[in-house]
Amino acid sequence: MRVKTFDKLARRMERSRNGATQTMRAPTIRDVAERAGVSKSLVSLVLRGSDQVRDEKRQAVLAAVEELGYRPNAAARSLSERRTRTVGVLLNDMRNPWFVELLDGLNSRLHDSGLHMLLADGHLNRRLGEDLTRTFVDLRVDGLIAVGTLPAAEALRTAAGQIPTVVAGAREPELPGVDVVANDDERGARLATEHLIGLGHRRIAHIAGRGVVGELRRRSFEAVMREHGLAAEAVVEQGDLTEEGGYRATVRLLSARERPTAVFAFNDIACVGALSAAEELGLQVPRDLSLVGYDNTYLSRLRHLWLTTVDSAGHDVGRRAAQCLLDRIADPARPGEVVLTAPALEVRGTTAPPLGQAGAGAGATAVRAVRDAE
Repeated sequence: MRVKTFDKLARRMERSRNGATQTMRAPTIRDVAERAGVSKSLVSLVLRGSDQVRDEKRQAVLAAVEELGYRPNAAARSLSERRTRTVGVLLNDMRNPWFVELLDGLNSRLHDSGLHMLLADGHLNRRLGEDLTRTFVDLRVDGLIAVGTLPAAEALRTAAGQIPTVVAGAREPELPGVDVVANDDERGARLATEHLIGLGHRRIAHIAGRGVVGELRRRSFEAVMREHGLAAEAVVEQGDLTEEGGYRATVRLLSARERPTAVFAFNDIACVGALSAAEELGLQVPRDLSLVGYDNTYLSRLRHLWLTTVDSAGHDVGRRAAQCLLDRIADPARPGEVVLTAPALEVRGTTAPPLGQAGAGAGATAVRAVRDAE
């Protein structure tokens, strides 16, 4: 009698498992078609966004998709469309906070078009000796966006010959059939330098970066100083774009017999290092030393830093880079172009007239002032 009871219980549990398995089965395109009362081919048209479907049929299919919780099989769709709906994004160095702004703009535009990002950090993989451009090509991504200055120009050239490619946030390499989207670095450096001159500073130093972007900002700084008859007062100190690099460069600058009264740093990270160096040497910012960064990253907006900086429009660079890639996917043969976004100066708490010149020229530069309540 007891055995019989256990047998019944076992059969009941088996039926329960089978029912649960059937209930948990992922809905298919056939299920959607049956629920909506249409053919599978019409469901496919709706899911691909075709405009050849009547509105009432489209709504019926979308309602069925929602009710059933249907998700298209990405692998199957890739095979049928010969697209993966993915974009490879190769970052020069993921630790750079400006890339966060750029990626936000990039992702928002790609997402609007149904594309997804696959991220890779070039800094980490250079240490491993891996060619990530080849990896992205092997993954059959729909396109590639190289963010920041990448050293392997030849590898990028090879990838660009196989998939649509865009360079974002850098000015190199310039390759045929590759779009470049970046900030107008010369204009941005001019804004920073003219702001300091307008405040009355004469002995101004620049912590310079490397590569084409670093050269563009340095040349613009020197040109503005010459235009104002201050070429002899201009000092350029090379940095390595890190906080430590900014710190060391500023220590060298402030150790000179005639130290600068203002420093324009290549980026916000280096500017934070400059701020640390000034404080360790007993200088108050901005009373004794004015500092300007570049990029307007989240670091510059931290209350205890509150850096005056150049907004390099990272979000806009990202969105425009995404749009360039979408245009290139649609028309791979079109010529490459260079797109520059407009910078703006954000005046916060690290710049002021030099001691003894309060108010001198403070309004000489047209800037976009940041409210204290930002």
